[in-house]
Amino acid sequence: MTRATTRRAGTAESSGDDQAAVPRRLLSHATKLFAKKGFDRTSVQEIVEAAGVTKGAMYHYFGSKDDLLYEIYARVLRAQTEQLEKVASSEAPLRERLRSAASDVVVSTIDNLDDNTIFMQSMHQLSVEKQKAVRAERRKYHERFRTLIEEGQESGEFRADKPADVIVDFFFGSVHHLGSWYRRGGALSARQIGDHYADLLLAALRPE
Repeated sequence: MTRATTRRAGTAESSGDDQAAVPRRLLSHATKLFAKKGFDRTSVQEIVEAAGVTKGAMYHYFGSKDDLLYEIYARVLRAQTEQLEKVASSEAPLRERLRSAASDVVVSTIDNLDDNTIFMQSMHQLSVEKQKAVRAERRKYHERFRTLIEEGQESGEFRADKPADVIVDFFFGSVHHLGSWYRRGGALSARQIGDHYADLLLAALRPE
């Protein structure tokens, strides 16, 4: 296939197909291949063949295999950030907002458990710049979550003898640990687990 033919094929896919379907398909198959073979042992050719697109189509959306790995996690984090902002800025009572935020992040983590697990296992293989970008976005999420706790500490609704940073790190440590034990089809649904996590967090924040 000539370079011109490749460009035409890539253009046809991006214009004739649903614009969002191609990147979704690439991300879906990249996730499966990274899980099966590992990020470093998966080639771009294998990804495009599994997704049924050309390399030209892939490079229309993603500049490299690194970009695919980055986006696997970044899209989840974006959705979590949007949901957190929606809950945190609502008019609901503080305890209700924090409970919803805590439960929601557990549910979304479980719903995207493969994506999160693969990224955490392979993040060290990203470029230094992309690693910094991910950490910066995750830090912004944690800081927004922390403001809910600080608000309650300042008002006296939550205990103030423990630093908010420590509380946030403790809670998200348990969230990131979900991939090591959660199995689909268990006795508890994702929402039930999320509610349990949220209840434990709020119980720990109750003033003595």
